[in-house]
Amino acid sequence: MSDLIYITGHRNPDTDSICSVIAYAELKRKFGYNVKPVRLGDISRETKFVLNYFDVPVPDFIQTVKTQISDLSIDVISPASPDISIKVAWNIMKRNNVKVLPVVDENEKFIGIVTLSDLTGSYMDTVENSSFLLTKTPLINIVETLNAEIATGEDMDFSKAGKVVVAAMTPDAMEGFIEKGDIVITGNRKDTQTKAIELGALCLILTCSSKPEEDVVALANKNKCIILSTPIDTFTAARLINQSIPIGTVMTKENFVSFNIDDFIDDIRDRMLKTRYRSYPVLSDDNKIKGFISRYHLISKNRKKVILLDHNEKSQTVDGIDQAEILEIIDHHRLGDIQTGNPVLFKNEPVGSTCTIIANLYFDNGIKPSRKIAGIMCAAIISDTMKFKSPTCTYEDIRTARVLADIAGIDIDEFAAAMFREGSSLHGRTPKEILHQDYKEFIIGKYKIGIGQVNTLDADSLSEIKKQLITYMEEVCENKGFNLVILLLTDILEESSEALVAGKDKMLLEKAFGVEIIENRAYLRGIISRKKQVVPAISAVIEQKSQ
Repeated sequence: MSDLIYITGHRNPDTDSICSVIAYAELKRKFGYNVKPVRLGDISRETKFVLNYFDVPVPDFIQTVKTQISDLSIDVISPASPDISIKVAWNIMKRNNVKVLPVVDENEKFIGIVTLSDLTGSYMDTVENSSFLLTKTPLINIVETLNAEIATGEDMDFSKAGKVVVAAMTPDAMEGFIEKGDIVITGNRKDTQTKAIELGALCLILTCSSKPEEDVVALANKNKCIILSTPIDTFTAARLINQSIPIGTVMTKENFVSFNIDDFIDDIRDRMLKTRYRSYPVLSDDNKIKGFISRYHLISKNRKKVILLDHNEKSQTVDGIDQAEILEIIDHHRLGDIQTGNPVLFKNEPVGSTCTIIANLYFDNGIKPSRKIAGIMCAAIISDTMKFKSPTCTYEDIRTARVLADIAGIDIDEFAAAMFREGSSLHGRTPKEILHQDYKEFIIGKYKIGIGQVNTLDADSLSEIKKQLITYMEEVCENKGFNLVILLLTDILEESSEALVAGKDKMLLEKAFGVEIIENRAYLRGIISRKKQVVPAISAVIEQKSQ
């Protein structure tokens, strides 16, 4: 399966934006693509009605497409148990050509890291320490490190083990060197073995494949002394035994820098540049190791892959789009300001709805959409063309909607009435929710303009909330630097809109439509399309002013 591709509409999505995303994702899956439909904001009541009617789930919300650690090909290294020996850890590093190992507990939770320098440092410490101890070292580690076998005794840890002693002296001279709990390395001399056991040795290690005699075994059992037999010589045994130490005793447990798999590259770059570590552990939310990231990973060109629907302007798209790779743009609006680094599939048609374009992509490829997908695409066309009354509506929209209605098994008139009835109610909603229900930002010349639109069948009954809306819109202009913010309250039956207006450049609307704004309100007879009527008219006024 190829890399994940996000398909998204614009911010403050309307029904066409959401339904086109869902429908196009379904089409791309049929061609074998790994896609995920997402949304950039809350859905409207109308959209919720449509999705519930056809039992289609709401796309997941996404806030940004900035590059995250999860987008990069970080180094994945299998974790190790804290009980494995230094020798085993060294062999793992050498075999896999890595210089660090993550260490996890029995629940696979991350507890630390062990580096090559940790291993070499511990080895040098034990070489320089004549009283080297094997505390907390499992017996199995010593057996594996020395390739030994247990001649007698039970498996046990060495939490109370003393120092390691090479019994190179005569038995009568051992008393000053061997103490209770010591680990004694010796050869095949029976008297040395016996004396070491009597002095309280915890473990005897017999080198050169020496085997203990029966009376020595009996004495060892009586004194709870373990005897190991190894084929290697005494010098090699003394040199290797410190490599049996578990890595849990030498690993770094704190004061290291780690990152979360969902961290953004912008956020971790400075921390990495301010430290000198070779690599950094990457963890999941439940503290499990996901891999390691190094500085060289930051130059990776792995970016999120995105398909944009129903918009092509930067102000309307997802945050972080500059860090993403845009693969396609399918739209029915004017050309905007989004730029791409590579050629992309760009499909822009002068129709009333993005879903008209998507539906015909199904038909052009000989694919019949399912009843659910046909239903939501039909609903989107009805919504965006205001049931074919909008000046943006074309014959292609009408024809496509009728074909989709037949597949979905719905009556366009009955469904449209129910959908508009549900979506037009503004009662119980905050001014912020109403303005941003279907809201787009435009940069036209030097002017920053925001235009929202809601369909309502009873605009006159909303006098009180209109005052609240105007107050909120003025705050938006002041706090976010807008020259003009307009909210169109569109009456579908009357095919006209009341415009609520805020901002210092209200005269742009007055000149565009030859109306007078009174108390931040103006009536726009015959105006129901933001895309084809409002934006072009205001753009024309701005263009005249700049000449």
